[in-house]
Amino acid sequence: MADDRVAGYAAAVLAVARAEDDEAGVTDELFRFAQALRASNELRVALTDAAVEPSRRQQIVEDLLGGRARPATAAVVSMVVGAGRGGQLPEIIDAAVDRAAADRNRTVARVRSAVELTPDQRSRLTAALRSATGADIEVRLIIDPSVIGGVITEIGDDVIDGSVRSRLSQMRAGLA
Repeated sequence: MADDRVAGYAAAVLAVARAEDDEAGVTDELFRFAQALRASNELRVALTDAAVEPSRRQQIVEDLLGGRARPATAAVVSMVVGAGRGGQLPEIIDAAVDRAAADRNRTVARVRSAVELTPDQRSRLTAALRSATGADIEVRLIIDPSVIGGVITEIGDDVIDGSVRSRLSQMRAGLA
């Protein structure tokens, strides 16, 4: 039931983005918002607290996104939060991003890096992932300073950890 609900909201989110003729821009902003939501316990609580009136939760979304994001992005986030589904928002956005990529015959690779990748680095990473998986890849970058260096790539359930953090942990374990 919950998966059906997430899929239904994801379809609605994509329908709004497509109606605005800006699917790529809206899904990119939604992806970044989902990452911010995952990173901020305070924001997550504010958007999911049942004691906070839905209109107040929607105002928080407007305060955060108004003027900084496309109107369609703010509208779909507000819709989901107003419907009391703020706790499922990251899942809904992930499903929408994955579905949009699948509609273009692509697979989403969620890549964690300590820093922004250059266009050349993105291109080489995309080519390497395409070669390794045999799939047409769409890279979604997540800036995560804890990675230290290198990247951690998630494609579906598969994780490729090429991070400095992981290598340091392996060295520590080897020295113990």
